[in-house]
Amino acid sequence: MPKAYWIAHVTVTNPEAYKPYAYGASAAFKKYNANVLARGGRYESLEGDSHARNVVIEFEDMESAMACYNSEEYQSAKKHRENAGIANIIIVEGV
Repeated sequence: MPKAYWIAHVTVTNPEAYKPYAYGASAAFKKYNANVLARGGRYESLEGDSHARNVVIEFEDMESAMACYNSEEYQSAKKHRENAGIANIIIVEGV
């Protein structure tokens, strides 16, 4: 089974309000054995709109990635992000 990856592009608009999201999302990622490959850090925007924070998270498979996103833990954390930042998130299956 191929691995799956969350790819997120985020602009944090309220860092203090964003902290509970980061904490809660980390708990969900741990529960689903996610491996954070990139979070923030240096980047070059070559095409399209850019965001200040770029995240890549590896999951064992597409089902685990979707289960994490739909989990109570992540959805609870997500509520904190909604008024603290702008995010584009996709889940893509690896090859």
